[in-house]
Amino acid sequence: MTNTVHQAFRVAAQRWAKHPFLCILPETAAIYAIAAGETSYEQAAAQIDELSARYAAAGFGHGHRVGILLENRPAFFIHWFALNALGVSVVPINPDMRTAELEYLIGHSEIALAVALPQRHAELLVAAGRAGRPLEVMADGDAPPNAPFPAHQAGTDPHMLSECALLYTSGTTGRPKGCILPNRYFLHAGNWYAHIGGLAHLRPGVERMLTPLPLVHMNAMAYSAMAMVLTGGCLIPLDRFHPRSWWASVGESRATVVHYLGVMPAMLMKAEASPADRDHGVRFGFGAGVDRTLHAVFEARFGFPLLEAWAMTETGAGAVIIANHEPRHIGTSCFGKEAADVMVRIVTDDGREAGIDEQGELLVRHAGSDPRYGFLAGYLKDEAATDEAWTGGWFHTGDIVRRDADGYLHFVDRKKNVIRRSGENIAAVEVEAVLAQHPQVKSVAVAAVPDPVRGDEVMALVVAQTPPADQAAQQALATELVSWSLSQLAYYKAPGYVAFVASLPLTTTNKIQRGELKALAPTLVGTMACVDTCALKKRQGDHK
Repeated sequence: MTNTVHQAFRVAAQRWAKHPFLCILPETAAIYAIAAGETSYEQAAAQIDELSARYAAAGFGHGHRVGILLENRPAFFIHWFALNALGVSVVPINPDMRTAELEYLIGHSEIALAVALPQRHAELLVAAGRAGRPLEVMADGDAPPNAPFPAHQAGTDPHMLSECALLYTSGTTGRPKGCILPNRYFLHAGNWYAHIGGLAHLRPGVERMLTPLPLVHMNAMAYSAMAMVLTGGCLIPLDRFHPRSWWASVGESRATVVHYLGVMPAMLMKAEASPADRDHGVRFGFGAGVDRTLHAVFEARFGFPLLEAWAMTETGAGAVIIANHEPRHIGTSCFGKEAADVMVRIVTDDGREAGIDEQGELLVRHAGSDPRYGFLAGYLKDEAATDEAWTGGWFHTGDIVRRDADGYLHFVDRKKNVIRRSGENIAAVEVEAVLAQHPQVKSVAVAAVPDPVRGDEVMALVVAQTPPADQAAQQALATELVSWSLSQLAYYKAPGYVAFVASLPLTTTNKIQRGELKALAPTLVGTMACVDTCALKKRQGDHK
């Protein structure tokens, strides 16, 4: 039995030595300025062993944390597994983060080192200085610098419950939370995927899994990567989703499984139908959030099932649910039934167990003696939030679902005020906090407005210190506010719309009335008071 991610990889490298572990397509290689081609398990193992020895010689060990800002490059896996062998936890850093976000992450996570793209080193050091934290930086290929402080568990061997990674997820009412994910979390996710069967059956030593999803998210790290490691498959990471070249990438990579977000099928369906639409070897897609009106027509056109699943960073595979057996109730937002190892409750706002087709919050836990098996170990430095999430011995997901008469679960909506844009969770209060610092902003509230492609788009409702005199002044100030946001936040969090209002809906204690705000925001789109700034939302800088 393996106890760490690195041990699992070593077993795979012994069994599947000559099989490809990673495949980098020419398009991805050109974007990243790296070599295209395949890396076998034994080749990766040799790189991992060499790098791990160098990290050990530099003083890194059990209990350290190391940030990784390498996007979806193959080096991400080499550093992750090399550090995991020593008991070092990795903290994936979203390349879209800007200085204010990096300052928080560095200070909160207490990383000792950041392995990052060279062009980000200066910004990381500035952020570390603002956070008051010692930090070393290095690029892939550099010799690891000496650890700036000792590992607090030095001299002990990493084990199943050792921290493997710290993943940050957007909070709904404050700063992002750091999810402590032990080795068990990743091993269980890979084992779950390897054995769920049905329409998602993985063939050992055969599958080639294509994912455009970022390695800063649990889907690519826990499901895709670990499923391939535990079944001897080949992982094909793209830099991101490119609609125009997607099917060329699928064909060139010889992909048999693809991972998706709901926005992807919608974009692919916009292309003109072609006799070549089924000219591929994909057996199934794994993802979530496909538009219910497009689900059936996508499958009919492209010839493979999109298997809708539900999980959270916090739950991992400890309470994952997937529609991998027929009937899948396509077109109803159904994500299947829970398996025997998962327990589910649906609870109404007044605490009752919801009836058939009655909406309520989804509560989950793992079946058996350990209800937290496969889940996060807790939120870093936030025991109160961990306890609150597990109130009553069940994990409170914050998602609203319903169960039909046949026992199938259907996703309805998110309970709290989270904007979900193209698969990214955005906390409104985080965007508000940045905008509120602008000198021309008297007060601000942020809400979601519907977007036909991205699901949600971000709208900022602004009460200006000096109201713009005309539309030209509105346009100028809106552009300035988006530029301000882009200097502090990831591009996708910046407002896609800026609406200038005389006042915000507030409670008697001056808190924003989120319900009224949610209803008001969509009515402002297209009015004279609203400036469309979607075109300004672009990734900042060249991170190739």
